[in-house]
Amino acid sequence: MPTAPRDALATWVRALPKAEVHLHLEGCVPPSLVAGGDERPRLPVRNLGELLAYLDWACARIDRPAQLATIAYETMARATANGAGHVDLIANPTHWPAFAGRLDAFVGGLDEGFAQAEADGLGTAALCLSLKRTQGAQEADELVSWILAHPGGRVVALSIDGDERDGAASHTERFRAAFARAAAAGVHRCVHAGESSGAHGVRAAIDALLAERVDHGIGCIEDTALVAEIAARGIPLDVCPGSNVRLGVVASLAAHPLERLRRAGVRVSIDTDDPLLYGTELTGEYLSCAAAFAWDREALRALARTSIESCFAPPSRRAELLRALDAHPD
Repeated sequence: MPTAPRDALATWVRALPKAEVHLHLEGCVPPSLVAGGDERPRLPVRNLGELLAYLDWACARIDRPAQLATIAYETMARATANGAGHVDLIANPTHWPAFAGRLDAFVGGLDEGFAQAEADGLGTAALCLSLKRTQGAQEADELVSWILAHPGGRVVALSIDGDERDGAASHTERFRAAFARAAAAGVHRCVHAGESSGAHGVRAAIDALLAERVDHGIGCIEDTALVAEIAARGIPLDVCPGSNVRLGVVASLAAHPLERLRRAGVRVSIDTDDPLLYGTELTGEYLSCAAAFAWDREALRALARTSIESCFAPPSRRAELLRALDAHPD
């Protein structure tokens, strides 16, 4: 009997129209594709360094565009099962050595899977091509050049990910020109910051790299003036609470600054980061946070709204998803 309200809320949240905007392709690789059969390899992901090492190992075992198409399709099937009508998928080509120098084939494989998913009614997807923090300025410029040479396609954004402890100040300067060039051409920008870096990383992301949306961003809590500015400017933070706990970024969900940021007026969305590595799903993230922070359905609906408004889908698609959200019963 006591589980009935929880079950009802889970059903409601699962059907709640939303988007997922912080999801890594590298964390969506089915273990069966890299381990053979249905065997699930041991996942030593107790911190960010171990996570990145595992991703390099797993992604190196994917060498055909058809495998990428499978990953893309299955990603959208899981998104649809969790009420996400659109996904902004972050993909870092440096994790995929079989496709080095073959970015057309890499994106083409993903596009095939996403196109089939959309044809089958599984929602829409956009790609955010990401730089690794240790790459150079020329590599960044080359990636922007590739994006600009393929307008109107699946790739709509430039991103940065990787370990934020790898020279935050230096990578900001190395990538400043590339992000300025992308912004001038109307390419979206999202930047990982405020995960293992503090408020200074978030400040650099929005001021120097012109981030429209900050991936994680929770380190801004160290600077009350920055929090107030982010709230005033309406810059969204796409937060991954379960990932933050799993990797030791925060001690527990109860200690997570998400609720303090939300109460300060910061626009936040809930996301999974690397769901197949953590055994999580978007519905579960919403429910865990609702339990930890005593959120009601109004709060959950507001989070879903932010996810849709901050996604990089075309305006018409965002409007369609917002209409579906408004029609979702209480």
